Amino acid sequence: MAQRTVSAGIIGLIGNTPLLRVRLFEHDFPGLEVYAKAEWFNPGGSVKDRAALSMIVDGEQRGELTHRKTIIDSTSGNTGIAYAMVGAAKGYRVKLVMPGNVSAERKALVTAYGAEIVYSDALEGSDGAIRMVRELVASEPHRYFYPDQYSNPANVRAHYEGTAMEILAQTSGRITHFIAGLGTTGTFVGTSRRLKEHDASIRTIAVEPEDSFHGLEGLKHLPTAIVPKIWDPSVADEIWGAPTEPAYDLARTLARTEGLLVGHSSGAVLWAVRRLAETVREGVVVTVFPDSGDRYLSTGLYGER
Repeated sequence: MAQRTVSAGIIGLIGNTPLLRVRLFEHDFPGLEVYAKAEWFNPGGSVKDRAALSMIVDGEQRGELTHRKTIIDSTSGNTGIAYAMVGAAKGYRVKLVMPGNVSAERKALVTAYGAEIVYSDALEGSDGAIRMVRELVASEPHRYFYPDQYSNPANVRAHYEGTAMEILAQTSGRITHFIAGLGTTGTFVGTSRRLKEHDASIRTIAVEPEDSFHGLEGLKHLPTAIVPKIWDPSVADEIWGAPTEPAYDLARTLARTEGLLVGHSSGAVLWAVRRLAETVREGVVVTVFPDSGDRYLSTGLYGER
């Protein structure tokens, strides 16, 4: 019987997530191997655990984060949950600005960890939350530690040093294509940068919603949004715009055929994988499933169409 890990604390379980074989497209494209990092295996339930821990530890090391300050940032949900979890484990107060329309599950999880939520205008999306958190920090700068996930190099570094290295080890360096969605852009930029350093021929494809009015929670349409300072388009070979409904359909199909319950953005990257498969026919494709679909049940993602 395999031994289970004994950890000194919850944050020690962040990272080293499984790489799962995805067989959704095997019948039509038998020469293509598709794998996904199952990021809901992180203790906070998403890929954002990596970035949140990295930014908090970076703040501690630079002396900017002390227990006299409150961690504050804007978030559409997953990073907020990660901040709240890591903050609770490390004994920090956490305050989060979230759009009013984030899913009920995300609000409940943040509150369960003891974090305070301030709601921004739902119609302004993540950009409205960014503007509000900047106003709060400017009004009381000495009260807060503001990691600013959209501008913090430690966000990128979490994936450069962690996610990318795990993918290289788990595929024995065989990866030929990397696909990931764009939110803060940290996952894509950090992972792609390190993969390109390993092998410049690895093709990297970034995925964003096809327009500004979309239902792909967690992703940003960069042409119409506040562009993250950490975004580096030079590491993207291509940027594709994913449509909402086909992404939803693929997420639902994955749950019903492979038992993998994933979120909106995972459906978007699956759309990109299928588009890629129609042109390359063979290779080793790795993508990232940022979270599980269980925190989107109230949104209707898995309801009847």
